Amino acid sequence: MIPKINSADYQCFPLGDSAIVLEFGREISVSINTRIRLICEWLDEYTFEGFVDYVPAFTTITVYYEPWVINYDKLEEMLDEMISGIGEEDEITARSPIEIPVLYGGHYGPDLDVVARQCQLTTAEVIRIHHAAEYLVYMIGFAPGFPYLGGMDERIATPRKETPRALIPAGSVGIAGKQTGIYPIETPGGWQIIGQTPLQLFNIDREVPALLKAGDRIRFISVTEQEFIQIKKENGH
Repeated sequence: MIPKINSADYQCFPLGDSAIVLEFGREISVSINTRIRLICEWLDEYTFEGFVDYVPAFTTITVYYEPWVINYDKLEEMLDEMISGIGEEDEITARSPIEIPVLYGGHYGPDLDVVARQCQLTTAEVIRIHHAAEYLVYMIGFAPGFPYLGGMDERIATPRKETPRALIPAGSVGIAGKQTGIYPIETPGGWQIIGQTPLQLFNIDREVPALLKAGDRIRFISVTEQEFIQIKKENGH
């Protein structure tokens, strides 16, 4: 059961002249994420005149609006009323975990050995620990479709690289501190790369370009190189 959200649970403040930020705290937690997801589901179903979009993050939701249609004070009042109406009987829509195949190590995961040495584990233990967990997509950010995942076992937590790479291949699975994530496009980056998925996390030609969204749950599935190549062919890239 989800606890009722009241005005003491969050703060509102403006972001420029066409957005309002609802902040639910300063720490990353499942309980805060649950509240954010519940409000996002409400916004998906019940928009309002002047509404443009919303962007969820670790501890905030930013709601963008047309200031010539609705002013800040009226919007804050409307959102307060909406949030206070979310009761304990409201539930988040259940989502089945999404399986993400990963080829760990070698050319596809050049930092797997680094993580293993840092954590005083074997590479096989790092792989087993990494794909044993179920992860929550807390937010999408940094690059289009990049999922910040919660739920990684701290036994494989590893600092970012001191010198970022100039180019990380799309699909690369990395670790940075206590987090793990997946690079959806080729981009510079400093995460420790332990593997790669053959799936396309972001494709501008799809109706919904990003494969994942905030609130999704995922599981990593270890695959062989032959399976990796086959899945990549089946996905048309």
